[in-house]
Amino acid sequence: MTAKPRIATVSLAGCFGCHMSFLDLDEAMLPLFERIELDRTPLNDVKELGPCDVGLVEGGLCNAENVAVLREFRARCKVLVAVGACAINGGLPAQRNALDVGQMLVDVYRSRPGLAPGSDVPNDPELPLPLAQVHPIHEVVHVDHFLPGCPPSAETIGALLTALLVGREPSLPPLRYD
Repeated sequence: MTAKPRIATVSLAGCFGCHMSFLDLDEAMLPLFERIELDRTPLNDVKELGPCDVGLVEGGLCNAENVAVLREFRARCKVLVAVGACAINGGLPAQRNALDVGQMLVDVYRSRPGLAPGSDVPNDPELPLPLAQVHPIHEVVHVDHFLPGCPPSAETIGALLTALLVGREPSLPPLRYD
């Protein structure tokens, strides 16, 4: 890694809980911020992503915009970490996977009581195209490390970053699918 590693974060289809857990590092962030440079992250509202040493991704993939953001993020990050259940297995957003997205949109926008007659499913080109299923990020890009939890604790996030900053392989709990 460079003398002052660049770290970036992104939130896709999730609740932002993993970023909140990162903020729960509280005063431990001060020495961390002396050792790193933050690139694109909702924590500092930087929109453009430069080349990064470590990228932390929270959230799964529920629309075409999520996929595009993730692919750009992966291309610019040397090390990519899937943070939390949504990034690792789709998390709560993946509960919609048993449903038909098209029918769900019709049910929400056309069939609900109290809607104006003629209400229609939004079809603005500015809206990202929903995917038929919510996907974990490893189905689209290579992921170097998986940090489980919903959300992972601040201590776990801190331990991961500390290990990566000193060039050590992080000691992470194994992923379990039972």
